Amino acid sequence: MTYRNHHIENCIEGPGSIFKDLSRQELEVIVKNHSYAHYRKGEIVFKESEKPAGLISLSTGKVKVFKEGVGGREQIIRMVRPAGLLGYRSLFAGMNYSASAIALEDSTICIIEKDAFLSLVRDSPELSLRIIRMISVELGFSHERTVSLTQKHIRGRLAESLLVLRDTYGFETDGLTIRAYLSREDIANLSNMTTSNAIRTLSTFATESVISIEGRKIKILDCGRLERISTLG
Repeated sequence: MTYRNHHIENCIEGPGSIFKDLSRQELEVIVKNHSYAHYRKGEIVFKESEKPAGLISLSTGKVKVFKEGVGGREQIIRMVRPAGLLGYRSLFAGMNYSASAIALEDSTICIIEKDAFLSLVRDSPELSLRIIRMISVELGFSHERTVSLTQKHIRGRLAESLLVLRDTYGFETDGLTIRAYLSREDIANLSNMTTSNAIRTLSTFATESVISIEGRKIKILDCGRLERISTLG
């Protein structure tokens, strides 16, 4: 399969992509009906209440999906990695976006045109099944996070968030540093706590030699202990 650019190739061939190994004819529909866009760190990919123009797949970079709560405080709902999808719930529901998305670093997305994509879904049982599985996994994760963020104590919530970042983005080559450099505010918004509580708890974890901190770089020194803190809540 020949791709028009490396951005759509990343979205199709990337690890975990729902488009990987589809038939050549199906892939050609995706390739012919896509566009791509670049976003600098901090730029908005889409805003809550906007109408989806198509299915968004992340080619490079990192994106957070969040919703504003009372007083404008953010709650991060999802962290998206390359080959991950954005805004699909609103697209399938025929609704406007119920959350917003921002690039956490310089990122590129591919947008598969709405009608072409929905037509492909109707005609491809394999793609439809993959989408159902993906949504089911995301729903299960969402259920677990809802319970964790409302019932765990601060230490358990923060430990779980660090593990979520580890599982989503992996480690740098040293095998310790989480490959995601979030602000303290973003870590707090991912963990459903105030920024000051996030700072204090991170400092406590560092004192206990569970992690080490260098600016926005966080190294997990003791994965087993961090997992136990998360489990115990």
